[in-house]
Amino acid sequence: MTDRPTAAVSPFRLALVRGIFLFAVLVLVWRGIDLHVFQQAQLQREGDARAIRVVPLAAHRGMVLDRNRKPLAISTPVDSLWVQPREFLQARAQWPALAKIIGMDVARMERFVMQRQGREFLYLKRRLTPDKADQVRALKLPGVNFLREYRRYYPLGEVAAHVVGYTDVDDRGQEGIELAWEDWLRSRPGKKRVVRNLLGQIIEDVEQIEAAQAGRDIVLSLDNRLQYLAYRELKRAVKKHGARAGSAVILDVRSGEILAMVNQPAYNPNNRQRLRTARFRKNRAVTDVLEPGSTIKPFIVAAAMENGLVRPHTVINTAPGLLRVGHNTVRDIRNYGRIDVATILKKSSNVGATRIALATPPEQVWNTLVRVGFGQPTASGFPGEATGRLPHYRNWREIERATLAFGYGLAVTPLQLAQAYAVIANGGMMQRPAFLFGGDRDAPVRVMKAKTARDILGMLEAVVSSEGTASQAAIPGYRIAGKTGTVKKVGPGGYLEDHYISVFVGIAPVSDPRMVMVVTVDDPRGEDYYGGKVAGPVFARVMAGALRLYNVPMDDLDNPDIRLAAVEGRQ
Repeated sequence: MTDRPTAAVSPFRLALVRGIFLFAVLVLVWRGIDLHVFQQAQLQREGDARAIRVVPLAAHRGMVLDRNRKPLAISTPVDSLWVQPREFLQARAQWPALAKIIGMDVARMERFVMQRQGREFLYLKRRLTPDKADQVRALKLPGVNFLREYRRYYPLGEVAAHVVGYTDVDDRGQEGIELAWEDWLRSRPGKKRVVRNLLGQIIEDVEQIEAAQAGRDIVLSLDNRLQYLAYRELKRAVKKHGARAGSAVILDVRSGEILAMVNQPAYNPNNRQRLRTARFRKNRAVTDVLEPGSTIKPFIVAAAMENGLVRPHTVINTAPGLLRVGHNTVRDIRNYGRIDVATILKKSSNVGATRIALATPPEQVWNTLVRVGFGQPTASGFPGEATGRLPHYRNWREIERATLAFGYGLAVTPLQLAQAYAVIANGGMMQRPAFLFGGDRDAPVRVMKAKTARDILGMLEAVVSSEGTASQAAIPGYRIAGKTGTVKKVGPGGYLEDHYISVFVGIAPVSDPRMVMVVTVDDPRGEDYYGGKVAGPVFARVMAGALRLYNVPMDDLDNPDIRLAAVEGRQ
């Protein structure tokens, strides 16, 4: 076998191949120079568009504090889970594990994501607890990301819920102080540029565009100790008497500051499921009105005294225990006969109060009630505050003048009632109620003669004596003044039989008044429904604790109960 001769390679072809390779190399070199030099800025922009993102910087909402700087509302950092739907859809096999952690049904999760798969950002679960966030991170799912946010927490729970209020899922105030002071408490989020990897995770901070601003703190006049005392005792009374609801307010006589305000039923703002029921969220002490009943009588007497018509020892004939006014009859529970004005308040005589009201010019009665704050808002600034109702005296008929004398025909809030009694306690000076601690506020205004206020206060002290209607509101060692009220409730067809609101308003101590407290219990069931027996004991238990907490000295050391306790202590 002979070998075939090798064909000679054409020099032209060889040169052509070499030229092609050289050209290709030159093209690649030029392309590299073009990309790195001439198109660098454009490529950088394209890369940044795919990797750099602007993300929000969270800041915490301002704290709500009580007068002792104890927190009533604070914000704690948490992580919210969000996804990039397109990447997240690639991890369907691990969805059951994720759904179990965040408490979401898998089918619901799939519908939720599929309907929004065109988005770049999708919240899947807001404000996860730290342990759940760590469990989600451990799954290392594509398209799953976290955003730092803040969750509102209320240390006192339902004890202060009606005053403090709550925020929604976006940290916006919805009720109470959280709503009223939204602009003050609200944080302002910032912005920053970051670099994300293919999984959407932040791998580098580029720059801060705008700094986040935390919300400002606010200090309330509430005392968390008194708040708890009032809450506990009101809840106990509502439960004991099978009542529908209740409210209690404590005012500082000198400053007008609201030291405690509670309602029943209550809700826990940390439990968002209960927030759906509107009736639990209402701050009844400010938003709901009631006819004040016999608690209005001291102001009817004050109107007559301001007009020079009566004095504490002026005798009024209440016999035979009833009084005809037109076609209607005003009744007392028994015939008190001829009694003085002080006894009218002590025994809560409807007939006596009516005779005084009918003898006093309507304009004088109306002016007295308006000056102490009835029929107008207290200017406390609380959202949804009711103005109450006080018809103008020009529209009063004789029967309306009569029923007004024992608290029917007008409507007040518990806070308005506390404000009015604070005028008596403060020597006739009106100080507007306030939810904020300290700070500038309007100077008190005289709305009642000092002597009238002192005389009324002295007469109200007898109400809490053993002979008065509120003996169960007495506090051993302290001189207490107060007034009871037992009001029939209004129904669709008029006043209801066997349905009442029990009311007590107390002032302590009489020698140097410091606090006023209003207690209302709505529709107590059972044998006891009088204000002195239902609301009075609540006042006694709460105010006894309040006076001790504020180190208010006793002003009734001659009280037999105090002497007996001292003797027993030495034995």
